[in-house]
Formats: sequence, C-alpha cells, structure tokens
Amino acid sequence: MASYDVLTATRFAALDGLDDWRYLLGAVHATFTAPDYAAALALLVALGEAADAADHHPDLDLRYPGTVHVVLRTHATGSVTTADADLARTISAIAAGAGAVAHPRRAVATELAIDALDIAAVRPFWAAVLGYPDVDGRLADPLGRGPVVWFQQMDAPRPQRNRVHFDITVADDEADARVRAALGAGGRLVDDSFARAFWVLADAEGNEVCVCTWRTGT
Repeated sequence: MASYDVLTATRFAALDGLDDWRYLLGAVHATFTAPDYAAALALLVALGEAADAADHHPDLDLRYPGTVHVVLRTHATGSVTTADADLARTISAIAAGAGAVAHPRRAVATELAIDALDIAAVRPFWAAVLGYPDVDGRLADPLGRGPVVWFQQMDAPRPQRNRVHFDITVADDEADARVRAALGAGGRLVDDSFARAFWVLADAEGNEVCVCTWRTGT
C-alpha cells in the first residue's frame, strides 16, 4: 500500500500553487467555468485522463452551461494528502490551459444537523427515509449529491426551538461575505463566540443555520 502524507487544513493552506482550491470538511474543492458546454466536457475528459495517469481519482461534476466542480481526497486515508495537492496543481494547470476560469470562493459543502436526546433511536429512521447508509454515525448520500446528515446530542428537550439546522461550510475567505449577505437578507446573528470556526445565524422566525470554515476558532 502506498504511503501518504496527510495534510491538515492549515498545512494545505500554506502550500504554494493551490490558489484555485479550498479545504472543506476533509476534502479540497475547485470550481472552473469553461467557455461553453463542449469545452467543459473536453476539460472533464482531460482531467479524467490526468487522474488515471496519476492513479489518483477525484470526484468530477459537470453542470450546464460550462461549470466543472472537482473534489479531491485520498480514498485510502479518507483525508487530504500530498497526493491531492500534487494532482490539484496538475488540474489547475490543465484548466488554465483549456481557458477555464477558477472560482475558488464558490466552494461550499452542506451538512444537515439533527438535535436528538436519543440519537440511536432516531438515526435509523433518517437512514431509512433518506436511503442513506450509516457511516460511523453519519448518514451519507451514496450518490454523493445530497448533504451529509449528522446528529447532535441534546441534554434536555428544547420546546419552541428548531431541532434541525443546516451547516454551510464555505471557503475561509468567503465566510465574512456570506455572513454579511445573510444578515443583510433579514437574518440575525445568534452567536459569533466560536468564529472563525462557525457563526450561528437565524432567519426572521428563528430557524438557525451555521456558517462554518475549516478554522478552529480564533
């Protein structure tokens, strides 16, 4: 088995040549827009060939009219490694050569959190209704399209408060703008004591959402 050097978010952010990429939830993301759909499809093929050559395979997503989204993590470790950093640089070079434009601040990963007093009692219901397998206590879409669902332990019932909230993980350099946009759209700040790890926001009726980054709080 190959030996991999795991990269934390901090280590990844310090590396050179990775300006197109952002670290989110144990993976690195990049988004490129090509001139048109045909160019995006050609880029997708070129990236697939590069991945085969490196024997290191990202998740690739193509959307009309010409957006290609790439997610890299090392499958053998379930984490980001130097192999991902190397392939990320190659992907950026291929994209630039194809005339595609990088949009690093578009990187986003969404999770759904469910608060529960008895997690073991409610998790099987959500696994069944969503059709998601249980992977170490978290429910993951087998197609990789829907949000991961995780469960937060409650210590007491919370009447008059929502029990389900979204965690929106964004690029660290996008977080302030995203929070400002949400507040400007009628939201309110519930708690920023853990920023820059996350901000708790709420809509006009008190439904909460967390805007998160890879930071651990400063």
